[in-house]
Amino acid sequence: MTAQNSSRTSLGWLPKDLSIIEAWIEALRAAAKKNKRPLIEPIKEFRQMVYSTPSMYASFQGMFAEAHRLKKRTPLAWESEPINFEEFLVLLNEIMNTAPKAYQSGRGADQEPAGMIGFPINALLAWPMATDYGYNVFSNSLVNQQLKKILQYWSSYLVSEDSRYVLVEGDPAQNVIPWLSEKAQTEMINVAAGALGYEGNPVTTDTPFDQIFKCNPDADKYYGFKSWDDFFTREFVKEARPVTEPENDDVIVNACESAPLGVRHDVALTSKFWLKGQEYSLENMMNFDELAPQFEGGTVYQAFLSALSYHRWHSPVRGKIVKAYVVNGSYYLENSSQGFYNSDHEPDPSAPNNSQQFLTAVATRALIFIEPDNKDIGLMCVMPVGMAEVSSCEITVKEGDKVEKGQELGMFHFGGSTHCLIFGPQAKLNFEYYENMGLDAENNICINTKIAEVRR
Repeated sequence: MTAQNSSRTSLGWLPKDLSIIEAWIEALRAAAKKNKRPLIEPIKEFRQMVYSTPSMYASFQGMFAEAHRLKKRTPLAWESEPINFEEFLVLLNEIMNTAPKAYQSGRGADQEPAGMIGFPINALLAWPMATDYGYNVFSNSLVNQQLKKILQYWSSYLVSEDSRYVLVEGDPAQNVIPWLSEKAQTEMINVAAGALGYEGNPVTTDTPFDQIFKCNPDADKYYGFKSWDDFFTREFVKEARPVTEPENDDVIVNACESAPLGVRHDVALTSKFWLKGQEYSLENMMNFDELAPQFEGGTVYQAFLSALSYHRWHSPVRGKIVKAYVVNGSYYLENSSQGFYNSDHEPDPSAPNNSQQFLTAVATRALIFIEPDNKDIGLMCVMPVGMAEVSSCEITVKEGDKVEKGQELGMFHFGGSTHCLIFGPQAKLNFEYYENMGLDAENNICINTKIAEVRR
């Protein structure tokens, strides 16, 4: 399993039509100039930290300057991203009072879904991340501590009622449509209907939105959603995603509504995960947890979530929660082999999309260790991994809890990312392959559907 360039620009987190990103940044720049908002406190702290550390300030300025110079060598260059650290702070500050919007491209009969800018900060940093300076900046723990504070501030807006304006308001001049408009609902329905599963998909393109997701169109114009985050973490109705053979403990089900990236066997306890091959390194992935050695030589299944996917995690087995906690990590770090200095291909325009294996060892992630009732599976770990501004992995179970197969374990807030299921060497499994694995996988696999079975 190797990283590939993907036509699914940032897995739907950024529009495929890069002119939409360019127009969005220009609009953001104009709004910042008009509003002249004072910097929020966490951004002021961030600025002070950078200004008080000459080497860090030089790296930030070098990152933007290097990106501005090198992007002109690519076929995907545009001129709108920040040109220096100071402008970045102003644009970052303006994002703090906005929620992700749904976009369409074209006009009239030619209008098509264009995705969302679900990673607006990522949109500002896609090229800077691809520089050598960028790697140094975003691997710095102090930088990530400050970014976490900023993202937590933004999260307080995204869980407020003020953030739900994007559910009902559009902007034709910017090709923005409401999330609860018929066109946007149709796009979300199509994504849910396109997912593959062992027993087929109960959802069709004709299934109404409120028969797929828990909501109430009669409650108010917001369908009962209390915030952007409430809408984004919307739940499936039970009938939309049945659990495959809930009483058969030999069957392991999908933990996230996600597209398969790959399966790797005989995984090493420690590997050089930062190199071009993006090996898995169990100790790093598991934050050097005392349980990590039990997984040496085992199997890792990884899959990724698109912007319109379901963003909650379910238990793949019936069993007991042994341990569950969140590991703080980086937010805008990509594998350097996906940057400007990789001779094999152009830099990843939707970074860190092509760095997903690398992110399992460095990004913010949740670790949920489960002891299945089926002893032939042995201790396993569900590991949801945050990308970019997915700053909150919320675990909803605790040590000692008994969980049923298909029961909720937690969720990504404000977006989603990638996840791994990790098994020890004792687990002999046959995996279900519903489509070709990799970053070009076109369909999700239904949550709760069979993805593997104990080999007898």
